Amino acid sequence: QVQLAESGGGLVQAGGSLRLSCAASGQTFGRYAMGWFRQAPGKEREFVAGVNWGGNIQIYEDSVKGRFTISRDNAKNTVYLQMHSLKPEDTADYYCAAAAAPRTGRLVSEYEYWGQGTQVTVSS
Repeated sequence: QVQLAESGGGLVQAGGSLRLSCAASGQTFGRYAMGWFRQAPGKEREFVAGVNWGGNIQIYEDSVKGRFTISRDNAKNTVYLQMHSLKPEDTADYYCAAAAAPRTGRLVSEYEYWGQGTQVTVSS
């Protein structure tokens, strides 16, 4: 099993930056593809970014390409989401997720483990 804990959320003005972190328990972190999702009030949870086992393949939702970067440090059992040029529409609860697979996917159903989420609010 993997337990995930997100941190780094907060309130930021439009155009600002935040870095989210997700710390994972367990000794097999390197065998999980990792993803970040977000859920705004009244909306479904949506994929934001994902990274494979080794950290060398990343995929992004179109609206965040060029602004967000996902990365992982397997030695620290941590995955990050660096967010720049934030927009009010990025406001949501952000969740990290783990999938027991080498490659990351875009579907909620592909991930077995989830964190509790961290709130990101972008003011205009």
